[in-house]
Amino acid sequence: MDDHSPLKRTPLHALHVSLGARMVPFAGYDMPVQYPAGVMKEHLHTRGAAGLFDVSHMGQIILRPKSGKIEDAALALEKLVPVDVLGLGENRQRYGLFTNDQGGILDDLMIANRGDHLFLVVNAACKDADFAHLQDHLGATCDLALLDDRALIALQGPRAECVLAELWADIATMRFMDVAEAALHDVPCIISRSGYTGEDGFEISIPAASAEDVTRRILEHPDVLPIGLGARDSLRLEAGLCLYGNDIDTGTTPVEAALEWAMQKARRAGGAREGGFPGAPIILGQFAEGAGRRRVGLKPDGKAPVRGGAMLYADAQGHTQAGVVTSGGFGPSVDHPVAMGYVAAPYIANGTQLFAEVRGKYLPVTVSSLPFITPTYKR
Repeated sequence: MDDHSPLKRTPLHALHVSLGARMVPFAGYDMPVQYPAGVMKEHLHTRGAAGLFDVSHMGQIILRPKSGKIEDAALALEKLVPVDVLGLGENRQRYGLFTNDQGGILDDLMIANRGDHLFLVVNAACKDADFAHLQDHLGATCDLALLDDRALIALQGPRAECVLAELWADIATMRFMDVAEAALHDVPCIISRSGYTGEDGFEISIPAASAEDVTRRILEHPDVLPIGLGARDSLRLEAGLCLYGNDIDTGTTPVEAALEWAMQKARRAGGAREGGFPGAPIILGQFAEGAGRRRVGLKPDGKAPVRGGAMLYADAQGHTQAGVVTSGGFGPSVDHPVAMGYVAAPYIANGTQLFAEVRGKYLPVTVSSLPFITPTYKR
């Protein structure tokens, strides 16, 4: 994006300003990084009650089969993602990845089966490229629309269900990755039981014209606080979740990224629809033989955080390079620094001690299992 381009605003921009948010540029948008409560309190409130996030900068895309058969849209999308879309039940969603011919990740996304169409949510910085990618490859068989008339919010935390149950009683029947349409304050919304914090929660697509009113009324609940990008990042890091552009990108494969779980059996070797996606020979080859590096959790010793970009070494003198940190910071819920990154295959075992270079010093870090917290998804 041109550095001189004006920042875009979400439908909730005025609300953020009225709530005293500190605004920063993010993916071409003017977004709240924190509110007066501060990142630490926002993080812990989300883990203890309910936090509300504006994620309207993300892309919402409709993929509608020209034949009228949802199976045709599913099979078309499977040409671009190593995911079992055909087996996705109506009103269910799953995590997916766009891959390139080298097996790298173009973007990660959510895919929902809405009965007569697929509903995709993609990352803000990639949404225009993703839409063009879809149009180029699927335009002959599907009608596509990038929705610019809807907001998207996420309500996350152990009290999220109780908060929304006051607006729609049936919310309690939804389980993790269910999708439903319901009226909140008489506004038709698309609700999924999902999120990116490791907590139970919901993502709610709202018509832009009604977004501020619905969001303000949810924020009136005593259990809900607005949450900015700062706590959003520390929450997803504790949950071991990738941030596109930091932890996954066009140079990392799903196997290197420890995202094999996102590739269902039908798309793997020996599956009903093995391969057929960009980079399949490379990705399936890594499934069989392993990759030369892997994304792992990292627990720094002491209280000093280790940030993304720090090089990792096998020795305290920095002679043998072992990998690189891609995300790092302090984990308020676990009360110690947390990080993740890529390390060479010989060093991926939990408990392996490595050393991160921070301002000329080599700080000990231990390879740890992810996530750092126990997820509370309602299965």
